[in-house]
Amino acid sequence: MSEQESLKSSSARNRGGVQRVEGKLRASVERGDYYEAHQMYRTLFFRYMSQEKHAEARELMYNGALLFFSYNQRNSAADLSMLVLESLEKSGAKVDDETLEHLAKLFSLMDPNSPERVAFVSRAIKWSSGGSGKLGDPKLHQLLALTLWKEQNYSESRYHFLHSSDGEGCAQMLVEYSSAQGFHGEVDMFVAQAVLQFLCLKNKTSALVVFTTYTQKHPSIEKGPPYVQPLLNFLWFLLLAVDGGKLTVFTVLCEQYQPSLKRDPMYNEYLDRIGQLFFGVPPKQSSSYGGLLGNLLNSLMGSGEEEEGEEAQEDSSPIELD
Repeated sequence: MSEQESLKSSSARNRGGVQRVEGKLRASVERGDYYEAHQMYRTLFFRYMSQEKHAEARELMYNGALLFFSYNQRNSAADLSMLVLESLEKSGAKVDDETLEHLAKLFSLMDPNSPERVAFVSRAIKWSSGGSGKLGDPKLHQLLALTLWKEQNYSESRYHFLHSSDGEGCAQMLVEYSSAQGFHGEVDMFVAQAVLQFLCLKNKTSALVVFTTYTQKHPSIEKGPPYVQPLLNFLWFLLLAVDGGKLTVFTVLCEQYQPSLKRDPMYNEYLDRIGQLFFGVPPKQSSSYGGLLGNLLNSLMGSGEEEEGEEAQEDSSPIELD
């Protein structure tokens, strides 16, 4: 037997063994022996991990978590979900779409108000940072954002959309958010915040997509440009100016639209950062912000610097961006 055939045979045996074990555990859960089944799952997890059967351990915990969720045993399901993450962390598994979808599935089944969910999403994002992006994999952020959108948790959904590459999805969520919870006079402010924050994250493409999609799909915005709302005209000009990179254009634009920009004190803070990133404006000599404002600026703007460490973003649980 060749080495390749031997590996295939070994893999098939392992898979058959996992299936037999899963059958016994499923029968135990179906009988209502939840505690015993949960303890057996944990025992098998650590046994598989000690044997470096990481994939088998992960598959067993994932399917076990889904089984416990289906029987409304959320604490046991959450515990096995954390073991899925532990197997990923300890095995050095690479980030791939299937794993991200599994993590998002487990997240979607957890109690939205449970501390376990907060801990789970924080660890999942930190693990996924080993792939493409220090702030977590954009695909994972997109999947989390979609789940939170379905739950009508718009502010946390927006946070995750900002760290994804899904400008169109973000815009559609913001249209719903604005229509459901915003005042008519704030229709322009919902998209303004997103556009400016995407630019602070050096994501010009998503900034343009979120602006274009939002202004086209929002029922309260008349077709443009130009737009009835001055703030929307400012954003349109800003997106054009970012591509040109001319400081004089940026400066005049900010001066001309100051009345609109004063509607939210954060706008000029975002624009200071955008000036540095796209127009060569030197950083201010003293820009020390404290409290929630400082945390917000660090989470949004600090990530644009390549030399920034991951320390500030280690806890990547959703935050309010209002």
